[in-house]
Amino acid sequence: MRAWPGVPVSNHLMRLLFIKPKHIGDALLLTPTLAAAKATYPEAQIWVVVRRGTEGILAGSPHIDRLLTTAAPESDRRSRWDFLKDLSLLGEIRRQSFDFAFELSHGDRGRLLAAWSGAHFRCASDGVYRLPRFWRPWFNKISTRDWSREHQVEASFHVVREFLPLQIDSPPPLVFSKDRTVPCDLGLRAGRYAVLHPGTRWKRKRWPTEHWVVLGQKLRQELDSIVISSGPDPSEMEFCAALAQSIGPGVLCTGGRLSWAQLAGLLYEARLFVGVDTAAMHLAAACQAPTVALFGPSLIEQWHPWRVAYRLLKSNPSQMNSDKNTMIDITPQAALTACGELMSAHAFSPGNGH
Repeated sequence: MRAWPGVPVSNHLMRLLFIKPKHIGDALLLTPTLAAAKATYPEAQIWVVVRRGTEGILAGSPHIDRLLTTAAPESDRRSRWDFLKDLSLLGEIRRQSFDFAFELSHGDRGRLLAAWSGAHFRCASDGVYRLPRFWRPWFNKISTRDWSREHQVEASFHVVREFLPLQIDSPPPLVFSKDRTVPCDLGLRAGRYAVLHPGTRWKRKRWPTEHWVVLGQKLRQELDSIVISSGPDPSEMEFCAALAQSIGPGVLCTGGRLSWAQLAGLLYEARLFVGVDTAAMHLAAACQAPTVALFGPSLIEQWHPWRVAYRLLKSNPSQMNSDKNTMIDITPQAALTACGELMSAHAFSPGNGH
C-alpha cells in the first residue's frame, strides 16, 4: 500500500467507514467519494452505513464491500426492534478496528456511530453545521471547510479528501453501474422513450398536474413512449396513474413496482429524463440520462444534477405561496424547449446507452 503522510499503514488492509444516515438521494450522492477512495486504495475495505430504507439506491455501487443500515433518526420511526438492531450494529462496527471513520450526515446518529467505531482517525465536519461541544472530544480530525456554496457531492468528497489523500482533486460522476441494473421488460425501444418523475413528498417541489399533461402529450409526439415513474407511496401511485391516463395512449406507469436497479435500467436506455428534485433525478444523472430538472426552493448549487448533460428550470420563490401554485411559473413550453435542446445536443447510441 502506498504510504501517505499521516495515514496509518500496516500489514493489514486499510479499513474505511463512511457514515451517512440521511435521505435516499443523499446516499447516492456519496458514491463519487467511494469511487475515488477505491481508486486510490484498491485493496481497502470500504464499509458504508446509511439510513434503513435507503440502501437500495446503492445497489449499483461496486465500491462498497459491506453496506449496513441504521434506523431513521426521527423518534417516531424508531421501535424496539430498531433499537436492538442498532445495538448489534454498534457492536459490529466496534469489532472492525477501522483506520478511518467519516461522519458525513452532521447528525447525532452518525456521530454516535463514528465515535463508537474506535477508528484510528474519527473525522467530522464543523464547517457549516456546528459540531456540538459534547462531541468534539470524540473526534480527532475535524474539518472547518465551508461547503455551503458547494454541491453536496463536493461537501462529502472534500471532507474525506482533507484527511485521506485521494488521487483526484474533484469528485467523479455519480455511480450506478450498468451491469448492476435489472431489466423490467416493459417492451420499450431503447432511446425512443422519456422517463417522467413527477412525484415528491414535498409539496413545495411539485409541478402542476396540467403542466405535466401538456409536456407528456408534446413529448409523446416526438417519441414512441412515455414512462411515468412512481415511488411506492399510495398517494404518489394514484397521482401518477391518473397522470398517465390524462396524457393518453403510449404512456406507461411503473406503479411503484420498480426497484432502484430496475429504474436505473430504464434510465440507461431512456432518451430523456424529466423530473423534480428527488432521488430519481440523481439516479438519472448516475445513469447519464440527459436530464431536465424542475427546481422549486432547493439550493441549485448544492443539489443540481451532478456531471450529466442537463437543463435546470428554477421557479420564482414568489410563485410558491400556496400548494396549488407551487412552481406554476415554470411553463410547459419552457420545459419542452429544454427537452428539445438536450435531445438535439446529445444523440443516443443503441447498445451503449448515453
